[in-house]
Amino acid sequence: MPAGGKHARYGFGADRRLGRSGEFEHLLTRGARRSISGYTFYLQRRESGPARLGILVSRRHAAKATERNGIKRCIREAFRLEQSRLGPVDLLVRPPFGVRASPAMLHRVRELLGRLE
Repeated sequence: MPAGGKHARYGFGADRRLGRSGEFEHLLTRGARRSISGYTFYLQRRESGPARLGILVSRRHAAKATERNGIKRCIREAFRLEQSRLGPVDLLVRPPFGVRASPAMLHRVRELLGRLE
């Protein structure tokens, strides 16, 4: 965290992540669900704080761990670049099956996150 107690605008530290399974379950059961271009977004607005991200990528998305990790990296980077426009929200992202990590995927996820505003 930068000096003065302010959050980094484009950072992606622990305060920007959904980490506990209870937070994931809460969004899956009580969050608003939006499906856009095969991506499923579960979101819930909060009163204050930074936008927080969770990602659901299973073996059905990609059999190899390296491929799953690449998908998650693309989603994280897109979120990192768009988080300041999202406001205080908890967001869970499930990509479509068969998606591959690429610059085009990164661009597409950024575009979809922009539509969630």
